[in-house]
Amino acid sequence: MSTSKNYAGIPDEFAQLETAKVVLIPVPYDGTSTWVKGADKGPQAFLEASENMETYDIETDTEVYQQGIHLADAITENTSPEAMVNAVHKTVKEHIKRNKFVTLFGGEHSISIGTIRAFNECFDNLTVLHIDAHADVRKSYEGMKFSHACAVHEASQTTNLVQVGIRSMDAIEKTFMDEEKTFFAHDMVNDEFWMDKAIEAMTDTVFITVDLDALDPSIMPSTGTPEPGGLFWYETLEFLKQIFEEKNVVGFDIVELCPNPNDKSSDLLAAKLYYKMLSYKFMGEATEEEYDNTYDVDSRSGNSHSKFDDDED
Repeated sequence: MSTSKNYAGIPDEFAQLETAKVVLIPVPYDGTSTWVKGADKGPQAFLEASENMETYDIETDTEVYQQGIHLADAITENTSPEAMVNAVHKTVKEHIKRNKFVTLFGGEHSISIGTIRAFNECFDNLTVLHIDAHADVRKSYEGMKFSHACAVHEASQTTNLVQVGIRSMDAIEKTFMDEEKTFFAHDMVNDEFWMDKAIEAMTDTVFITVDLDALDPSIMPSTGTPEPGGLFWYETLEFLKQIFEEKNVVGFDIVELCPNPNDKSSDLLAAKLYYKMLSYKFMGEATEEEYDNTYDVDSRSGNSHSKFDDDED
């Protein structure tokens, strides 16, 4: 999948399944996409970009990889869409039961069907926050109910589904959509309170599924179904940070990176977005090494003090 056996090339001590808090599952699947093919190459491009990303996050002043990030074996089941969904469901549930913070990188959006099913079975009163350009609530598409166009249909029936950034859909999808919990892009652009309203619609326990085409193609061109009028970088981060601060985010996935070999900017954006989300999740949980680094010894007095102490202290 990448030149290193570990996510972002992190040291082995932070990549062991037994001790890592986070599990990252790549799912290089592209069996039902209907326009630009290549989402199956997304995980590899994401991992390669991650290896070329700084692992210190300025905003949170953390190096979240020190919480431990285990790169699991890729799920490569592709005999049928249903078989892939079942394989994802089984693997995700196994890692949730190990008390891991489970994350996935696709692949097309149909991988989320099995992921959401596993989280919904393991967590009560689950909200699925669906950040996407497309509604993806069709019951079936081109004869398939495990299509990327049906990624959150099951979630619409079995979870508290909150949708953000929607700007492309079929009329039939209105029958499966809760418009009180759907935030359309054309409304969001004129509503300074949309973030607060979306968060108010969520329960305390949240799983986030991010389709990268939710972002504007000016910053995220490498996706299979780009749509104009999307989210921008800092508003996306502001929204996500607020969710991680106010809710118990139990896992997330990122899907639909369709890498362009001549433009790596989208690959790096995906890598940074994943790392930012982890940084927000764990920003209140300093590792022992980070804790030790916040203290130094005053060589003149021999007294230990925090580097963050006020000057007058």
